[in-house]
Amino acid sequence: MKPAIPCYYHLDVEITPERIEQVRRILAAHLRHWGLGMLVEHVCHCTRVLLSAIEEHGTDKKTSVEMWWNGQHLITAVSDSDRDLPLRHYEPQGCLAQIAALSDGWGSCPATDGKIIWFSCRARATEYARLVPTTPAPSLREAKRVPREEVTATLAASTDTVTPAAWADTAALAASADPAAH
Repeated sequence: MKPAIPCYYHLDVEITPERIEQVRRILAAHLRHWGLGMLVEHVCHCTRVLLSAIEEHGTDKKTSVEMWWNGQHLITAVSDSDRDLPLRHYEPQGCLAQIAALSDGWGSCPATDGKIIWFSCRARATEYARLVPTTPAPSLREAKRVPREEVTATLAASTDTVTPAAWADTAALAASADPAAH
């Protein structure tokens, strides 16, 4: 999995129908650059829905779009200058219902000059981490000799220099030191 490198993007824009598509392409490019191509469809759709609602119903068309990536969650926020959240947004086909269906969480909060609507999308580990076949590592038998073979080779080499009388003295010394043998 990629390391979590926090990313942030901010865009101030005056909304027109042409600009909504431009903003979608800009956000998609940033998400792909951050390695989050799997989130492009959901994030761009939710952002387009919010920007379309601002373009259609907002009095002031100036808005800000922000994206934060913390390594697990992408939070996208759209702010505008209207303080109220119309009831039509809560309807089953309203923009907030669509955002709730496509995101892992959403919310709204008042700002000093309007409101902010945000939504969060989580990059799941199975989607984010690509499985790449790796070459097998060499086994220990190929890279290093088995310890038993080394001990056997050492003992075999040492028996050539030790006389049978030395073996008998070592065995007698070991038997006398063992109290259980008596």
